[in-house]
Amino acid sequence: MKKKVGLIGFGRAGKAIANVILQNQEFSLDWVYRRSTLLEKRSVPEFLGFESDEPGLIYSSSSISIDEVIKKHPVDFIVDFSSHETIFNYGAIAANNKIKIISGVSHYSNEEIDFLKQISNTTVVFWSPNITLGVNYLLFVSKFLKKIAPWVDIEIIEEHFKGKEGLSGTAIKIANALNVESDKINSIRAGGIVGKHEVIFGFPYQTVRLIHESISREAFGNGAIFAAQNLISKESGLYNFEDLLLPYFSH
Repeated sequence: MKKKVGLIGFGRAGKAIANVILQNQEFSLDWVYRRSTLLEKRSVPEFLGFESDEPGLIYSSSSISIDEVIKKHPVDFIVDFSSHETIFNYGAIAANNKIKIISGVSHYSNEEIDFLKQISNTTVVFWSPNITLGVNYLLFVSKFLKKIAPWVDIEIIEEHFKGKEGLSGTAIKIANALNVESDKINSIRAGGIVGKHEVIFGFPYQTVRLIHESISREAFGNGAIFAAQNLISKESGLYNFEDLLLPYFSH
């Protein structure tokens, strides 16, 4: 039987994630919850042009509370691609109903992270500022290379679409993981670049470059599905991508 998924957020990333879930044989999209009343009560499969038996109805926070949606349409997973404060709206009720949470929200404050830790005592909570599998593999491998050569010069390049403000959350995470200062992050904003991250390791007589590029936002959906597949049997706790990848490297 397919595991049921509720999706919070239906912007560009949310639509791409819905697209991936609808094509997956292990998970079904039960509902979408968003702020806007646009497309309210519409079927996501119909909107995206899929023939599907999955309901995937769109609900608006202007018309119904997330508590009501969860009570009427219980799910196994909630995938959150909305805004940082939304976790307070659904986190407690999701935890009380043992619904596993997968968050791809880029930034959380310390208060929000503390709340994630709190509800992870009751249910499975997964958070990754960049939920693509590839970029997390890049991060994982980069940390191993830094252990081998802790003295190596490191520069980080992040490229995104023209309208993106501030440093990439993923680039900051890479910098923190490699213990390099934020001034080693070089940003490029141009056109409609979805997202590209490059870590340059400068050795005296050679250079190693690790590059990840998101070709489309469906990569977020692949990452969310990978997380869900690996969280099905997990006990309550707060998880990140490294927790899911490490077992694959230990064999």
